[in-house]
Amino acid sequence: MKLVNNMTVWFLKRRFERIEQFMKYPIETQQRIFSELIETARYTEWGSRYNYGQIKSIKEFQDQVPVSTYEELYPYIERVLKGEPNVMWPSQIEWFSKSSGTTNARSKFLPVSPEALEECHYEGGKDMMTLLIHNRPDTNVFDGKGLSIGGTLHANPFDDYTQVGDVSAVIMQNLPSWAEFMRTPPLDVALMDHWESKLEKMASICSQENVTSILGVPTWTIVLMDQILELTGKKNMLEVWPDFEAFIHGAVSFEPYRDLFMSKYFPSDQVMYLETYSASEGFFAIQDDVSRVGEMLLMLDYGIFYEFIPVDEVGKKHPKALLLDEVEVGKNYALVISTNAGLWRYLIGDTVKFTSKYPFRLKVSGRTKHFINAFGEEVIVENADYAIKAATQQTSSLVVNYTAGPVYMGDGSRGRHEWIIEFTTEPEDRNEFVNILDAALREVNSDYDAKRYKDMALLPPLVHFVPAGTFYAWMGKRHKLGGQNKVPRLSNSREYLDDLLEDIAG
Repeated sequence: MKLVNNMTVWFLKRRFERIEQFMKYPIETQQRIFSELIETARYTEWGSRYNYGQIKSIKEFQDQVPVSTYEELYPYIERVLKGEPNVMWPSQIEWFSKSSGTTNARSKFLPVSPEALEECHYEGGKDMMTLLIHNRPDTNVFDGKGLSIGGTLHANPFDDYTQVGDVSAVIMQNLPSWAEFMRTPPLDVALMDHWESKLEKMASICSQENVTSILGVPTWTIVLMDQILELTGKKNMLEVWPDFEAFIHGAVSFEPYRDLFMSKYFPSDQVMYLETYSASEGFFAIQDDVSRVGEMLLMLDYGIFYEFIPVDEVGKKHPKALLLDEVEVGKNYALVISTNAGLWRYLIGDTVKFTSKYPFRLKVSGRTKHFINAFGEEVIVENADYAIKAATQQTSSLVVNYTAGPVYMGDGSRGRHEWIIEFTTEPEDRNEFVNILDAALREVNSDYDAKRYKDMALLPPLVHFVPAGTFYAWMGKRHKLGGQNKVPRLSNSREYLDDLLEDIAG
């Protein structure tokens, strides 16, 4: 295996030159991607409708093509789902990634073209390992196996000749045989339908493997690792996998989990944590410097053209969309993408904040629909993660999951935020935890601080400390177990709170 590791490292190191190229010429790279997308799609129905053949500039593109939500694009996507060719992209679409999302119960079906699979998702996977090597040149990560928790695949309900599934399952199903040799568990287990049975088999198989890296969502990785520790009787995961080197995470913020991973599961400096930003729609960013926690390099040559809408423009009929050279560090933007799978000016639903320009690094700051603003406080997920981290660090506690929403003002009563928090290690003093949580939110969000002034508009947070397994059971009841499903962190309504509190009471 040492030979395999050395050859793989040598090959991937050569890829870094390409990354350096778009870091050096970001605007030119995005202009090239834009031109290629427009030229490729000019003879599609969408391209004909919006006169792609006559578009000569990005400004003309922005003037002619509307910003669209999934719901607005769905009539076109549905036709692709039913097998109609050349609607939004000229290539034949045989795969669709299915995303349950966290804003409503209806599944989203996103086309995965051959170009998106090869030039975006697979390039992202290779560059992810390239940047891991760049941060740790003496790595032996390829001496062992990479563990990944896959989703499931099903026949397309609209067309039996194509398939739909979690994007992780689509990627795994199409991996070359040599890549399958380097990962665990076997494909038939990784793509199992029944989540509980899959976890049980994964725990049995992976506990016997020399796992050196994991690619996964923190929440579901924790569930798997707890099963492995229970099965093996070991104290931490390094007793199971002594050569483990890297946890590559994404989909949700890692900050509420970082201390838990570093103290309970991998209590050693030998383990590196690398963040990625990918979704059903594409692969967007990778942490290029492990010393810059929470910051990721925007990958500019994956066949995706990026635009950024200031958050106060979201929802307008003709929102102002900025290009890379127009964004400002520290401001929140809604992410808009045009892709090599035929998603045009698609409002993905995430908000991002740039941390540097040249190179362009960003962090995911929240969701366009996931916030609490019932009282004008405009609390976003980034604020909540910051407050959770501050409270856990100062009380030596460890949080597994949380969600929060508003308690509305009533007859003469003031409003407040209500939190449901699950711990692996509870704080000794619950009141202290709540006070620190509240103080940290006031520190990081001036609007929240103003509403909390002398309890005039908002009372202190109401926090429910719930037992282990609460969120897992709740997600299972909602049929949202699996790596692509995320616990909704914040809501501007009581939809999630009331449903979860009803389960707890029961």
